[in-house]
Amino acid sequence: LFCMCSKPHMSYSFVTTNLLIRGGMLFSVGVFLALVLNLLQVQRHVTLFPPDVISSIFSSAWWVPPCCGTASAMIGLLYPCIDSRLGEPHKFKREWSSVMRCVAVFVGINHASAKVDFANNVQLSLTLAALSIGLWWTFDRSRSGFGLGVTIALLATLATQLLVYNEVFQYTSPDFLYIRSWLPCIFFAGVITMGNIGRQLALYEYKFLQEKTHQD
Repeated sequence: LFCMCSKPHMSYSFVTTNLLIRGGMLFSVGVFLALVLNLLQVQRHVTLFPPDVISSIFSSAWWVPPCCGTASAMIGLLYPCIDSRLGEPHKFKREWSSVMRCVAVFVGINHASAKVDFANNVQLSLTLAALSIGLWWTFDRSRSGFGLGVTIALLATLATQLLVYNEVFQYTSPDFLYIRSWLPCIFFAGVITMGNIGRQLALYEYKFLQEKTHQD
């Protein structure tokens, strides 16, 4: 949020409007990616939903895209706020071309988890872990980004385990406590991706702050 309290003289209406716009855009991106990536998982029979909850042309439970959109908005807003609190605005590869490459790599990692055949799950998990860390190193490299990515990935994995345990949906061939062992890697890559999008969107507010500072 490039936190509202950090500059008392800054226009409150600008910050509020900017926050709502960024949240809406992050939510939309999260919903879109959820629809596309979940379609891929369902088509490859990696995830299975009960027949009575299939309610869209994307063969997905109705609640999956809104949940992913909400999580994406929260992550995308949290990353720049943490950067601001730490006093370290993230400036590594801050351009839209880099962000789009990050999204493409994230989609590629998901594609690999669903379509690439490996000898065993351990090999697949290690490969996806290396790719996810490589994504962080290529497009982020911040300690705060890595820490948030790991923390949120673990929490998301725990939430998924609870959903599977309560038979909301299931994974084919689970190999780690009802789920697939590579799932935390996917969550980590997704967090880094949404964090990068959120940081890029927050640059407009950061530039506004800089201009206000120079004017004052």
